[in-house]
Amino acid sequence: MNSAAPETLTVRVYYEDTDAGGIVYHAAYLRFAERGRTEFVRKLGIDQQQLRIETGSGFVVTSLTIDYLKPAFLDDTLTITTEIDRIRPASVNFKQTVARESQIIAHLKVRVACLDGDGRLTRLPRAFAISP
Repeated sequence: MNSAAPETLTVRVYYEDTDAGGIVYHAAYLRFAERGRTEFVRKLGIDQQQLRIETGSGFVVTSLTIDYLKPAFLDDTLTITTEIDRIRPASVNFKQTVARESQIIAHLKVRVACLDGDGRLTRLPRAFAISP
């Protein structure tokens, strides 16, 4: 098994991500984290669209917890860091952080399962044969 280094993604907070007070709306963090996981999977060499076309398989979030530590604001530049915490045959647990400069403002733990075209659990693609 190879090891996968954490992946970072930088995002800018836009008006659409905030409430009327300019504070990032809680659900926006989920979109930022999804982008981070997508880039992580892409770095592993997995093209999710191609995976679906070739095998009918895809990924679905089955569990998610988030701890909001500090607010983010309109025009902030945030860094989303994604790493693998645990790998099982049909699922992977990710740890993610959202940071502004060097200050972590949110922690996420996300379990993602791999489902076949009929919605049943199936083995993760070989690219996940890595050690967390």
